Amino acid sequence: MMTHTDPHQNQPVLTAGAPLNRARAAVVMVHGRGATATDILGLADQFDLADLAYLAPQAAGNRWYPNRFMAPLASNEPFLSSALASLDALVQRLTDATIAPERIVLLGFSQGACLALEYAARHARRYGGLIGFSGGLIGPPGTQFDYPGSLAGTPVFLGCSDVDAHIPVERVHETADCLRRLGGNVMVNIYPGLAHTINRDELTVAQRLLAVVGAPATAGSAWRRDT
Repeated sequence: MMTHTDPHQNQPVLTAGAPLNRARAAVVMVHGRGATATDILGLADQFDLADLAYLAPQAAGNRWYPNRFMAPLASNEPFLSSALASLDALVQRLTDATIAPERIVLLGFSQGACLALEYAARHARRYGGLIGFSGGLIGPPGTQFDYPGSLAGTPVFLGCSDVDAHIPVERVHETADCLRRLGGNVMVNIYPGLAHTINRDELTVAQRLLAVVGAPATAGSAWRRDT
């Protein structure tokens, strides 16, 4: 049921992969505008890591917030706050299931990438990883991205086109700079002429990151050396 003050409250969360009580790590997968949890959950088949749990929350009306991610923040409320709260509740659900934050990866595409990255910046801690396919931190041009806390070496992968019609490449670099200041171990791949999509190279990098997080001993630096 959608409410006016908390539109994403009580939306479903789809799951795939290992059950939480047996999963080595968990991946929160956040879909883009106009897409569904089913769409983003399909990436789990591409990663082929059976020991991971995959969880994909569904946005009310198939969008996390109504306007562009670079619109004034107030224009996207209360949807943005509700969306961030839904991710926070899902992370709490995983920690309650004894999956520590350093075993949780936040992954998203497009609007979902913007939401996942914004959540991680606002709730900085050591995560298993952050993966942003065609996304960036949320806020109008000129926003000073100055957040407290530390990502404490969290592996971060940002992939985007240099001509993406929805995500200016400058915002991707601003996001990378912010996440580095927060202590993230950031890798950025900019793909010349790519459409607004996820390419094979991005999936390969993401799979390597997830494999490290799901290994018996996680080390973000090993991911960077291996990519």
